[in-house]
Amino acid sequence: MIFSSLIFLYLFLPFCLLCYAAVKKTKDRNMVLILFSLLFYAWGEPTRIVYLLLSAAVNYLCGLGAGKLGPILRRICLGVSLVFNLGMIGVFKYSGFLIENIDIIFGADFPVPQIAQLVGISFYTFQIMSYVIDCYWEKVEPQKDPLKLLLYISLFPQLIAGPIVRYETIAEEIDHRTTTTADLSYGLTRFVIGLAKKVVLADQLFRIVDTFFGKGNVANLTTLGTWYAVIVYSLYIYFDFSGYSDMAIGLGRIFGFHFNENFEHPFLCKDITEFWQRWHISLGTFFRDYLLPVPVFGIRNKYLSLGLVWLCTGIWHGASWNYILWGVYYGAFILLETKIGKKKMRKIPLWVRHIYNKLVIIIGFGIFYFEDFRELGLFLRNLTIFDPNGFFSYFEQMSLYNNLFLLIAAIICTFPILEIPKKLTEKVKFMKAPVSVIGTLCSASLLVLSSILLVDATTKAFLYYRF
Repeated sequence: MIFSSLIFLYLFLPFCLLCYAAVKKTKDRNMVLILFSLLFYAWGEPTRIVYLLLSAAVNYLCGLGAGKLGPILRRICLGVSLVFNLGMIGVFKYSGFLIENIDIIFGADFPVPQIAQLVGISFYTFQIMSYVIDCYWEKVEPQKDPLKLLLYISLFPQLIAGPIVRYETIAEEIDHRTTTTADLSYGLTRFVIGLAKKVVLADQLFRIVDTFFGKGNVANLTTLGTWYAVIVYSLYIYFDFSGYSDMAIGLGRIFGFHFNENFEHPFLCKDITEFWQRWHISLGTFFRDYLLPVPVFGIRNKYLSLGLVWLCTGIWHGASWNYILWGVYYGAFILLETKIGKKKMRKIPLWVRHIYNKLVIIIGFGIFYFEDFRELGLFLRNLTIFDPNGFFSYFEQMSLYNNLFLLIAAIICTFPILEIPKKLTEKVKFMKAPVSVIGTLCSASLLVLSSILLVDATTKAFLYYRF
């Protein structure tokens, strides 16, 4: 099940809210959320719930052991958790890729396993790994109630595509939480904004991307046509993923949970380092806190550690060489900026830094898109003046003209425009009521527009469901 579907919007979510509101005790509300979360995850493929429950059981025991037993047994429990969790990801996400490459490199003929990837496995596995590691580091108390830990792992707002929520962030709220009128208003508004990002912007932008990059069409693109398509793809990824994060944060707030932000207007960054401090923040902080301190080949070196982090960032995104290349690509620029230093970076004219980082980001998204290296090579060639297809075709020009308002709206929405009314009401108090009314009307209009677009539409899953 996905958030941007009429079944979720007008059946699953209302029924869940009614059941949640019908009970008053936090313990009973937790059970409502667990049952609806398991139903949400099992929708369309009931067997995958077995692996989620197995993960919860194994990590529940490992968390208790890592936090409460003696030093040696604590290390064993941590090791079992890491082996189990990474093994689950390895089997369901990378086994086919690994066997394929062994066959190619060594000329072997091992059968490639056809194992369907579990939706959201990277997200909820990293989440539960952070819990066990924090128990081992004594940053959090192990959860003694297995149902409460299951709620943490399976909570449907962030189960499929994040953000990766740390246990310490919501540990208190699992036992004690309330939803105020302000929380409900904020949560619903944030959810509708995320829905509109997905349905009104991302899904419409993807139609352009699919026209230009789908079915091997990259070979026929001109130079400007390729730049146009990859810029649209960059916008699509942002609105698709940040839209999901907005919806997850909004749903969490409705149920009394306060998730951390996952995007902070990343295209406003001044360099690549800042971009990754604003983009997919929960993943970046996970690697920073749990992988960066790990010695590489027994050596503590920040450059080696950064290289490991970015290699793993690429691998995390998918079982394909282009994702590994993508991670190494960004890692190289992060290492370059680290070597230059913050002070020297600030001395570079701001306009130069903006051009530099936008070019790096846009090309990076192209690498992210093309799993086929032949098509990736054509894409990179087309970005240059050596493209044999010319500079800009009539078809590409017409696409730009026909979608101009969509593109302008998308670019405007990458800026913090929603901060404007907030700052206005802080400075001019009497504007608070009219701004609130206007905001409610806008949210209702976006919900209606999104619902209309979803009628008879082929629902497109969020891109990050794949990861």
